[in-house]
Amino acid sequence: MVDFHKRILFSDEAHVWLDGYVKKQNCRIWREANPQVYVETPLHPEKLTVWCALWAGGIIGPYFFKNDEGHNVRVIGDRYRAMINNIFIPELNNHDVQELWFQQDGATCYTARATIDLLKDTFGDRLISRFGPVNWPPRSCDLTPLDYFVWGYVKSLVYADKLQTLDHLEDSIRRVIANIRPQLLEKSHRKLDVQIGLHPSQPWQSYARNHI
Repeated sequence: MVDFHKRILFSDEAHVWLDGYVKKQNCRIWREANPQVYVETPLHPEKLTVWCALWAGGIIGPYFFKNDEGHNVRVIGDRYRAMINNIFIPELNNHDVQELWFQQDGATCYTARATIDLLKDTFGDRLISRFGPVNWPPRSCDLTPLDYFVWGYVKSLVYADKLQTLDHLEDSIRRVIANIRPQLLEKSHRKLDVQIGLHPSQPWQSYARNHI
Protein backbone atom coordinates (compact mmCIF):
# COMPACT_ATOMS: atom_id res chain seq x y z
CA MET A 1 0.00 0.00 0.00
CA VAL A 2 3.03 2.28 0.33
CA ASP A 3 2.96 4.89 -2.46
CA PHE A 4 -0.11 3.27 -4.02
CA HIS A 5 -1.14 6.69 -5.34
CA LYS A 6 1.90 6.63 -7.64
CA ARG A 7 0.51 3.57 -9.41
CA ILE A 8 -2.84 5.07 -10.48
CA LEU A 9 -3.49 6.69 -13.84
CA PHE A 10 -6.22 9.26 -13.19
CA SER A 11 -8.11 10.35 -16.31
CA ASP A 12 -10.66 12.99 -17.18
CA GLU A 13 -11.65 15.48 -19.85
CA ALA A 14 -12.40 19.18 -19.52
CA HIS A 15 -13.91 21.95 -21.61
CA VAL A 16 -11.68 24.94 -22.23
CA TRP A 17 -13.54 27.96 -23.60
CA LEU A 18 -11.87 30.42 -25.95
CA ASP A 19 -13.38 33.42 -24.16
CA GLY A 20 -11.90 32.40 -20.81
CA TYR A 21 -15.14 31.23 -19.23
CA VAL A 22 -14.55 28.83 -16.33
CA LYS A 23 -17.35 26.53 -15.17
CA LYS A 24 -17.23 26.71 -11.38
CA GLN A 25 -19.17 23.52 -10.78
CA ASN A 26 -17.31 22.74 -7.55
CA CYS A 27 -17.34 26.34 -6.27
CA ARG A 28 -19.88 27.22 -3.57
CA ILE A 29 -20.29 30.60 -1.85
CA TRP A 30 -22.44 30.77 1.29
CA ARG A 31 -24.22 33.97 2.33
CA GLU A 32 -27.03 34.78 4.76
CA ALA A 33 -29.01 36.64 2.10
CA ASN A 34 -29.54 36.00 -1.60
CA PRO A 35 -26.94 38.19 -3.37
CA GLN A 36 -29.08 38.39 -6.53
CA VAL A 37 -26.02 38.04 -8.72
CA TYR A 38 -26.37 37.42 -12.44
CA VAL A 39 -23.55 36.04 -14.57
CA GLU A 40 -23.69 36.56 -18.32
CA THR A 41 -22.32 33.76 -20.51
CA PRO A 42 -22.22 33.41 -24.31
CA LEU A 43 -25.00 31.33 -25.84
CA HIS A 44 -22.72 29.26 -28.09
CA PRO A 45 -19.14 29.81 -26.94
CA GLU A 46 -16.22 28.31 -28.82
CA LYS A 47 -14.41 25.68 -26.83
CA LEU A 48 -12.10 22.67 -26.91
CA THR A 49 -12.70 19.34 -25.20
CA VAL A 50 -9.39 17.99 -23.94
CA TRP A 51 -8.54 14.68 -22.22
CA CYS A 52 -5.51 13.70 -20.15
CA ALA A 53 -4.33 10.83 -18.00
CA LEU A 54 -2.16 11.78 -15.03
CA TRP A 55 0.11 9.64 -12.87
CA ALA A 56 3.14 10.24 -10.72
CA GLY A 57 5.39 9.45 -13.69
CA GLY A 58 3.94 12.08 -15.98
CA ILE A 59 0.98 13.06 -18.14
CA ILE A 60 -0.38 11.16 -21.13
CA GLY A 61 -2.00 13.64 -23.48
CA PRO A 62 -3.47 16.07 -24.11
CA TYR A 63 -5.91 14.64 -26.61
CA PHE A 64 -8.50 16.90 -28.26
CA PHE A 65 -11.84 15.50 -29.38
CA LYS A 66 -12.47 16.72 -32.94
CA ASN A 67 -14.29 15.55 -36.05
CA ASP A 68 -12.71 15.07 -39.48
CA GLU A 69 -13.11 18.80 -40.18
CA GLY A 70 -11.20 19.69 -37.02
CA HIS A 71 -14.25 20.98 -35.13
CA ASN A 72 -14.78 20.31 -31.44
CA VAL A 73 -17.16 17.42 -30.72
CA ARG A 74 -18.64 15.96 -27.56
CA VAL A 75 -17.25 12.78 -26.07
CA ILE A 76 -19.28 9.69 -26.96
CA GLY A 77 -18.43 6.01 -26.60
CA ASP A 78 -17.07 5.43 -30.12
CA ARG A 79 -14.84 8.49 -29.96
CA TYR A 80 -13.59 7.64 -26.49
CA ARG A 81 -12.73 4.07 -27.50
CA ALA A 82 -10.97 5.32 -30.64
CA MET A 83 -8.83 7.58 -28.46
CA ILE A 84 -8.08 4.69 -26.07
CA ASN A 85 -7.05 2.43 -28.97
CA ASN A 86 -5.12 4.95 -31.07
CA ILE A 87 -3.56 7.26 -28.47
CA PHE A 88 -3.73 5.99 -24.92
CA ILE A 89 -2.84 2.29 -25.22
CA PRO A 90 0.08 2.88 -27.63
CA GLU A 91 1.51 5.44 -25.18
CA LEU A 92 1.23 2.91 -22.37
CA ASN A 93 3.74 0.74 -24.21
CA ASN A 94 6.37 3.20 -22.96
CA HIS A 95 5.52 2.32 -19.34
CA ASP A 96 5.24 -0.78 -17.17
CA VAL A 97 1.48 -1.23 -17.49
CA GLN A 98 1.56 -4.28 -15.20
CA GLU A 99 2.19 -1.94 -12.29
CA LEU A 100 -0.40 0.70 -13.17
CA TRP A 101 -4.09 1.04 -12.30
CA PHE A 102 -6.50 3.11 -14.42
CA GLN A 103 -9.23 5.35 -13.01
CA GLN A 104 -12.12 7.04 -14.81
CA ASP A 105 -15.34 8.61 -13.58
CA GLY A 106 -18.90 7.48 -14.24
CA ALA A 107 -19.61 9.28 -17.52
CA THR A 108 -21.78 7.14 -19.79
CA CYS A 109 -19.26 7.09 -22.64
CA TYR A 110 -16.67 5.72 -20.19
CA THR A 111 -18.85 3.01 -18.70
CA ALA A 112 -20.43 1.46 -21.80
CA ARG A 113 -19.86 -2.29 -21.87
CA ALA A 114 -17.65 -2.06 -24.95
CA THR A 115 -15.48 0.55 -23.22
CA ILE A 116 -15.14 -1.43 -20.00
CA ASP A 117 -14.24 -4.59 -21.94
CA LEU A 118 -11.60 -2.67 -23.89
CA LEU A 119 -9.99 -1.30 -20.75
CA LYS A 120 -10.15 -4.66 -18.96
CA ASP A 121 -8.20 -6.18 -21.85
CA THR A 122 -5.34 -3.87 -20.89
CA PHE A 123 -5.70 -3.45 -17.13
CA GLY A 124 -7.55 -6.55 -16.02
CA ASP A 125 -8.73 -6.10 -12.43
CA ARG A 126 -6.72 -2.87 -12.09
CA LEU A 127 -9.58 -0.78 -13.46
CA ILE A 128 -11.25 1.72 -11.11
CA SER A 129 -14.53 2.68 -12.75
CA ARG A 130 -18.26 2.42 -12.45
CA PHE A 131 -19.19 -1.04 -13.76
CA GLY A 132 -15.53 -1.99 -13.54
CA PRO A 133 -13.76 -4.49 -11.28
CA VAL A 134 -13.24 -1.76 -8.66
CA ASN A 135 -16.09 0.71 -8.29
CA TRP A 136 -15.49 4.45 -8.24
CA PRO A 137 -18.26 5.81 -5.97
CA PRO A 138 -20.53 8.18 -7.96
CA ARG A 139 -20.71 10.62 -5.01
CA SER A 140 -17.19 10.12 -3.71
CA CYS A 141 -15.85 13.05 -1.70
CA ASP A 142 -12.42 12.43 -3.21
CA LEU A 143 -11.29 14.69 -6.04
CA THR A 144 -8.69 13.42 -8.48
CA PRO A 145 -5.51 15.40 -9.20
CA LEU A 146 -6.99 16.46 -12.53
CA ASP A 147 -9.91 18.09 -10.71
CA TYR A 148 -8.06 19.84 -7.93
CA PHE A 149 -4.80 20.62 -9.73
CA VAL A 150 -4.26 20.11 -13.46
CA TRP A 151 -7.30 21.73 -15.07
CA GLY A 152 -7.24 24.78 -12.79
CA TYR A 153 -3.49 25.16 -13.18
CA VAL A 154 -3.66 24.84 -16.97
CA LYS A 155 -6.49 27.34 -17.34
CA SER A 156 -4.82 29.88 -15.05
CA LEU A 157 -1.80 29.99 -17.37
CA VAL A 158 -3.66 29.63 -20.67
CA TYR A 159 -6.01 32.50 -19.84
CA ALA A 160 -3.14 34.77 -18.84
CA ASP A 161 -3.00 35.73 -22.53
CA LYS A 162 -5.94 36.84 -24.65
CA LEU A 163 -6.23 34.10 -27.26
CA GLN A 164 -8.00 34.83 -30.52
CA THR A 165 -8.45 31.42 -32.16
CA LEU A 166 -9.03 27.82 -31.14
CA ASP A 167 -5.73 26.86 -32.78
CA HIS A 168 -3.90 29.28 -30.50
CA LEU A 169 -5.85 27.93 -27.53
CA GLU A 170 -4.87 24.35 -28.38
CA ASP A 171 -1.21 25.31 -28.81
CA SER A 172 -1.26 27.06 -25.45
CA ILE A 173 -2.83 24.06 -23.69
CA ARG A 174 -0.24 21.72 -25.19
CA ARG A 175 2.61 24.01 -24.13
CA VAL A 176 1.39 24.42 -20.55
CA ILE A 177 0.83 20.68 -20.05
CA ALA A 178 4.20 19.82 -21.58
CA ASN A 179 5.87 22.18 -19.10
CA ILE A 180 4.31 20.67 -15.97
CA ARG A 181 7.29 19.42 -14.01
CA PRO A 182 7.44 16.07 -12.15
CA GLN A 183 7.82 17.96 -8.86
CA LEU A 184 4.35 19.46 -9.30
CA LEU A 185 2.89 16.04 -10.07
CA GLU A 186 4.49 14.58 -6.97
CA LYS A 187 3.07 17.39 -4.85
CA SER A 188 -0.45 16.85 -6.20
CA HIS A 189 -0.20 13.10 -5.63
CA ARG A 190 0.93 13.50 -2.04
CA LYS A 191 -2.53 14.89 -1.30
CA LEU A 192 -3.90 11.48 -2.24
CA ASP A 193 -2.02 9.91 0.65
CA VAL A 194 -4.00 12.20 2.94
CA GLN A 195 -7.28 11.32 1.24
CA ILE A 196 -6.61 7.58 1.51
CA GLY A 197 -5.86 8.01 5.20
CA LEU A 198 -8.92 10.18 5.86
CA HIS A 199 -11.39 8.07 3.88
CA PRO A 200 -10.40 4.42 4.39
CA SER A 201 -13.97 3.24 3.79
CA GLN A 202 -14.02 4.15 0.10
CA PRO A 203 -14.57 0.87 -1.81
CA TRP A 204 -11.58 1.12 -4.15
CA GLN A 205 -9.29 2.16 -1.32
CA SER A 206 -10.37 -0.84 0.75
CA TYR A 207 -9.86 -3.05 -2.29
CA ALA A 208 -6.36 -1.65 -2.75
CA ARG A 209 -5.46 -2.34 0.89
CA ASN A 210 -6.68 -5.92 0.62
CA HIS A 211 -5.07 -6.80 -2.69
CA ILE A 212 -1.76 -4.94 -2.88
